[in-house]
Amino acid sequence: MNAHGDIFTDFQHYRLPHFTFLKYYIHMKHKGVIFDLDGTLIDTLGDIAASMNKALELHGFPSLETEAYRDKVGWGIRRLASLCLEECCRRDSGRRDSGHQDGGHLDGGLNNQEEKAALIAKDMIRFYTENPVVYTKVYPGILQLLTELKRKKIKTSVLTNKNDPTAQLIVAALFPQGYFSIVRGETSGRPRKPDPACVWDLLVEMDLNPADVILAGDSEVDIETAVSSGCFPLGVSWGYRSRETITKAGARHIIEKPEQLLELI
Repeated sequence: MNAHGDIFTDFQHYRLPHFTFLKYYIHMKHKGVIFDLDGTLIDTLGDIAASMNKALELHGFPSLETEAYRDKVGWGIRRLASLCLEECCRRDSGRRDSGHQDGGHLDGGLNNQEEKAALIAKDMIRFYTENPVVYTKVYPGILQLLTELKRKKIKTSVLTNKNDPTAQLIVAALFPQGYFSIVRGETSGRPRKPDPACVWDLLVEMDLNPADVILAGDSEVDIETAVSSGCFPLGVSWGYRSRETITKAGARHIIEKPEQLLELI
């Protein structure tokens, strides 16, 4: 968004010269859907927790219960590692205050913590890539929704902050070929959510404008991305964040079941 808060001008000058102000304001049925992955299409919490816990333990830190990951996913693996490390350190500090000395802890301040988080993230990605779909499952109703969208010739893509090679493996393992025109994970040198440019890159490849597209997700990261890029911000209630969180982020509508998305097509 530019200094004047004008998202339309930003996108008009981004990549698509045929985008017009008038087209944005005319009521149109949506022609495409960009889906978040984790917490929207699939439940990945078990595999994320298992891989991150293995990486934490490798570096001398205690594992976290699976539910502790629920509010930490969505920003990418490096941020996840930092958030987990912060929690481990808080717990370790509490144990040491109580006279316990077990578990890893950090000395040396912020730089040391950032370096350790980078190492943990690297190991987590390695473990995760080796075993990406042990516990992961597609949410009920998602395959039926995607089948119907395909039948209606609605363009669909996946946009995730999960590293791209792992995202490609997971989608290939869980979904029939051809359900998504594009699967885009985090790649060095590319913008990622909540930067609207990552959406605009997809829209160029999909040959769609923001007003044509629903961006569906379960977290504030997804909704903020939808709002800043000009897509329709659709929240899903079955993911990892609360309705309050995604409503506060700017969701214009929240669905309880995947098939309810069809009402917006």
